[in-house]
Amino acid sequence: MANWRTVPRPRRHRLAFAAALVTTLLALTGYAASKPRPTLLALTGYAASKPRPTLRALTGYAASKPRPTPLPRDAVIITVPRATAGVSGRLIPAGFLGLSLENSAIIPYAGRGPHRVDPVFEQLIRNLTAAQSPVLRIGGDSTDWAWYPVPGLTKPNGVRVTLTRRWLAVTHALASDLNARLIMGIDLEADSRAAADDEASAFERGIGTGRIEALELGNEPNLYGSLTWYVLPDGRHVFGRPPGYDFQSFLGDFSAFAKALPGPLAGPATGATGWMADTGRFLAAEPRVKLVTVHAYPLQTCDVPHSSPLFPTVSHLLAPQATTGLADGVAVAVALAHSRQEPVRVDEMNTDSCGAAPGVSNAFVSALWALDALFEMARVGVDGVNLHTYPGATYELFKITHTARKWRAWVSPEYYGLLMFAQAAPPGSRLISTTTTNAQGVTVWATRGRKGRVRVVLINESPDRRTVSLSPGADRPATLERLRAPGLTSTAGVSLGGQSFGRRTTTGRLAGRSSIARLRSGHGRYLFTLPAESAALVTF
Repeated sequence: MANWRTVPRPRRHRLAFAAALVTTLLALTGYAASKPRPTLLALTGYAASKPRPTLRALTGYAASKPRPTPLPRDAVIITVPRATAGVSGRLIPAGFLGLSLENSAIIPYAGRGPHRVDPVFEQLIRNLTAAQSPVLRIGGDSTDWAWYPVPGLTKPNGVRVTLTRRWLAVTHALASDLNARLIMGIDLEADSRAAADDEASAFERGIGTGRIEALELGNEPNLYGSLTWYVLPDGRHVFGRPPGYDFQSFLGDFSAFAKALPGPLAGPATGATGWMADTGRFLAAEPRVKLVTVHAYPLQTCDVPHSSPLFPTVSHLLAPQATTGLADGVAVAVALAHSRQEPVRVDEMNTDSCGAAPGVSNAFVSALWALDALFEMARVGVDGVNLHTYPGATYELFKITHTARKWRAWVSPEYYGLLMFAQAAPPGSRLISTTTTNAQGVTVWATRGRKGRVRVVLINESPDRRTVSLSPGADRPATLERLRAPGLTSTAGVSLGGQSFGRRTTTGRLAGRSSIARLRSGHGRYLFTLPAESAALVTF
């Protein structure tokens, strides 16, 4: 049988002739035989090698772009302003977050030796005040219970804390190690100018004026006429001042004592909003006062019925009155002090003014409260806040022990909330406003740092998990860090970014594997979930 190689010659000639005829016709019509024949797509402007256009391409949508993920109806939608907007918010100054310590807390926390101050305690302070000088207030109730003994001076009635040379040396070493600035309480309730003068002189000699930011004369003098100062052996209660002791009476005492004290001075160290309204009069009468100090507690157990909204419960601590209302209460002092260019510190604040609210002050709910309350204080213009702590208080931020030459600390849930605030509001950053939708039950705060870095805090106090859509105003990667615990009443199992201090810490640093997530913006937004009863920090 013949194959193509043995095809009869006449047929091969016919094929060649047909091919030549086609080539001639194409040449006469302007198309070279080597070029591909044009298709309808080519004649309409589309190359044959390109894929045929879809309806999405013709209408401006690339076929490869997926549709945005639909959001649940209750999704929290947050929009952050661009860098050119919302930057005029309140400034977070250096030293904004500090601690307030009772006189009686120094040795238990810092140790008895000035040459070896407790490194765990110091690290716990540094965590909250990275790259800045911390402001430590030393006083509280023990301000009016303390004295420094000198020859010829009789110990005043009501004094139960004796300050010693060792105490001064440890306080000096602690301040030096941390490069801290100190607000030192001076006893006013004892009504002894000699005792106050000697106490101030001891602070100057033993600690040094270079470390002392101000001397704070008295502690909550608004209670001198109504709260027991000490009890006599026969059971009678003695008050520091007679009933009816008011702001005018205090002002007279303050002026009389201040004459012999070195400046600068701080005051009035009150938690009464009525007295805060007299801040302008106080500063006008006492020009040596260079720091206005006030106190703020949302709840109390002392002489309050369980039905009162002031009684410590989880719901009361989460109520707006415990955060927004608390800050609004000190706003009048802020306005009056700032009108005279003087700073204001809430130099004593925590959950319960009596320090005895188990199941609330020592539970995870206190972490969410502290995180929110600190932002609220910044909102009204407060220049700094000192969280109060001392051994034995339910709201104690850490319990420290020393055994076998090793320091250990149990760290409270509330401390984790302080730590997230320190990360979210570094010095020099400013509060910025955000636009939110469906944010019921979720509180949102945002700051913009000096280099344009934005940090957004979300606090979900509700029992429901929420989906969050966060529009950053620019397409950039972000990180997501969560503050979590098993529940609001949990006293253990708290984590920040997946890390914790464990049951005890010997370093004062978070430990464990970090679970900080990375977020990528899609369709101009970050999409993530916010677990129930938790907080989150998004940084971009």
